Amino acid sequence: MPLEKALVQPLDEKGNPKGAPVKVLFNPTEYSIEKSNQFQNTILPGLQVPVTSFIGGNAQTLTMDLFFDSYEKGTDVREYTGKITALLDIDRNIHAPCVCKFIWGKLEFKAVLERLTQRFTMFLDTGIPVRATLNVTFKEYKTITEQLMSPPRQSADRTKHRVVKQGDSLWLISDSEYGDPGFWRVIAEANNIDNPRLLETGRELIIPPLD
Repeated sequence: MPLEKALVQPLDEKGNPKGAPVKVLFNPTEYSIEKSNQFQNTILPGLQVPVTSFIGGNAQTLTMDLFFDSYEKGTDVREYTGKITALLDIDRNIHAPCVCKFIWGKLEFKAVLERLTQRFTMFLDTGIPVRATLNVTFKEYKTITEQLMSPPRQSADRTKHRVVKQGDSLWLISDSEYGDPGFWRVIAEANNIDNPRLLETGRELIIPPLD
C-alpha cells in the first residue's frame, strides 16, 4: 500500500479548494499541536489573591518540520519550498494570506500559515540549494459563523431581580449570576451604586442581561 502523502490545500474565501493541493516531498517525522486559554486576574477589595476569570480560548497551532531534497534531480529545491512559502503572500482579492487546510490521514487542520523558517543545508557547485528544512506554524482558522454553530455558552439572557442577603457583595453576586466576578460593575451601574462596599441587606437589585 503506497504511503499517504501529507498535503496543504489552499482554500478560497468560501472555504472551497482553490487550485491544486501542495504535496510535501517527505512526510513529517512528527508534529505538535498547541492549545491554550486566556485568563484575566481581577483584584477585589478584601481578598488576598486576585480572582482568575476565563476570557476566551486561543487558536490552536500546528507546528512541524518539512524536509525537501532535490539533489538527485539536480534542480533548485526552492521550486518545491516556494509552493509552501507562497501561502504567506497577500491575496489581492481578500487583502490577506489565503486560508488553507493541512491534510494527512485523518488530520485535517484548517488554518493560516502564521510563521515559516527556511534552512538550506546542501548546495550544488553553482550555489543552487538542493536540500532544505522548513519549520512551519499553522494557526487555526474559524469564521464567526463556524464558531456560532458550536454549542453556545450558558449566560444570563434576561433581566433578573435579587435581594441582597447578609454577607453578599457585588462581586460574589456577579460570580453567581454571570460566572465571572469581574462583571460587578454591570450590576453597580444598573442600580446606581457608587460605592460597591456599601451594599444594604434587604435591597432589591436589578441583574441586567449581558450584551
